[in-house]
Amino acid sequence: MNEDNNEFVKYSIIIPAYNEAARISPTLEKVLAHASQQGWPAEIIVVNDGSRDNTAEIVRDWARRNPAVKLVENPGNRGKGYSVRNGMLHAQGDVLLFSDADLSSPIYEAGKLFAALENGADMAIGSRWLNRALQTEKQPLHRQLFGRIFNLLLRIVLNLKQKDTQCGFKAFTRPAADAIFPRQRIERWGFDPELLFLARRLGFRVAEVPVEWAHDERSKINPIKDGIKMFFEMLNVRWNSILGRYKVPHLAPARSGVSVTEKTA
Repeated sequence: MNEDNNEFVKYSIIIPAYNEAARISPTLEKVLAHASQQGWPAEIIVVNDGSRDNTAEIVRDWARRNPAVKLVENPGNRGKGYSVRNGMLHAQGDVLLFSDADLSSPIYEAGKLFAALENGADMAIGSRWLNRALQTEKQPLHRQLFGRIFNLLLRIVLNLKQKDTQCGFKAFTRPAADAIFPRQRIERWGFDPELLFLARRLGFRVAEVPVEWAHDERSKINPIKDGIKMFFEMLNVRWNSILGRYKVPHLAPARSGVSVTEKTA
């Protein structure tokens, strides 16, 4: 663990949080315990997305007791995509992971993603569908149906080949993060396909890795209401590409000195 802010940080773990007062303490406890067990020089960045409960106060208390924990505040409620980007742009690590606050994929599965990066991938994404036996708590059938339809549309509109774009468990090398996140424009639920679209466009290698996963009934995403918004965000990604908006970052990168060559999308 990184117990001193001046120590080298290899791993940055970003956790977007909106009204997570009930879950954030158990999550931080598990993440810190696993990072310590693994001997990771790590920072845990919780991005508060304008929570109306006392999420921020709870994280501040953790940060006072453990300097590896950091709180980043969004300017109001901006969405999960904005939160992940904000956390990534504040991160110091060479390997960057974002995880849902409910740890639907347990933090001990992060080792699988890190191994994929060590083996040459630039971006490693957790997948619920490569090995369904790893789903310890399955989604309701209607959520599975909406997910499969959305995945089919992504294949048609954005030419994404991954079986699971929406699992909230993704890791990046520093060069990939520095190139992708300053270009990211989608701020809410539809940001995951945009990250994969950008990774392919910029020539990064993406590894899809089967991970353990459990559905949480407290999930904040509405498959119908948010699904419609995600459909239009998907179209927006294609439109942004047509207009050339991804050619240069629209936010300053977290670090300079990154050189990437774009491919035609």
